Amino acid sequence: MGFNMPDANNVRAMPPVSSHDRILMAAKRLFALNGYENTSTVAIAREAGTSESQLMKHFGSKRGLLAVILDRGWNSVMARVQTAPANSATVDRLSYVLEAFVTELENDPDLKNLMVLEAGRVRKDNRDVMIGPGFQQFSELLSGMLTEMRDQGQIRSDLSLEAVRAALVGMTEGLLRDQVLAQRSEFHASYTSDDLKKALRVLISAFTGEGLRQPLKAVNS
Repeated sequence: MGFNMPDANNVRAMPPVSSHDRILMAAKRLFALNGYENTSTVAIAREAGTSESQLMKHFGSKRGLLAVILDRGWNSVMARVQTAPANSATVDRLSYVLEAFVTELENDPDLKNLMVLEAGRVRKDNRDVMIGPGFQQFSELLSGMLTEMRDQGQIRSDLSLEAVRAALVGMTEGLLRDQVLAQRSEFHASYTSDDLKKALRVLISAFTGEGLRQPLKAVNS
């Protein structure tokens, strides 16, 4: 299957915005389309209609630029996650949080590509893996929910909560990644967003030993 990207018109054709934001928009699109390693700062600056020196002034490096893009993405995810009804059962809020993450990435295909293909990679220009504050905040939110559920007797006491968290995050990312691979290659993954969310609810049920209540209706595209 061919890989269909959003409209590839140069960002200079968009309504007037600052050079800072034009660079962010151009880099996000080019990183998602061509990959981080295959995108030069010269190409980003050209796409943004500005100079490479402006890119360096605002972001310091190509790595710094990617870090800002991913942080902004996580801020958007967390803003959607925070809409989870506070008076709902913890197990339902956990499902809501994971589905909110999925919905945010489905609404932003470029971010989805970056999150699943670029965010956790070791790069030639730096051996460290990018773990930004947004991902840390998301992980801590999940950990808090899982701790609350175990305290309520909803998760088996012999399970490591860090392992459960890793399973939830890993399965969510894996389901999204295979959708991206199917778009960009001959890999087959034809399941829908509803299929993905059903699979997540089944996984949560496996850890809790009980079925989820009625899914919350607030997580919509």
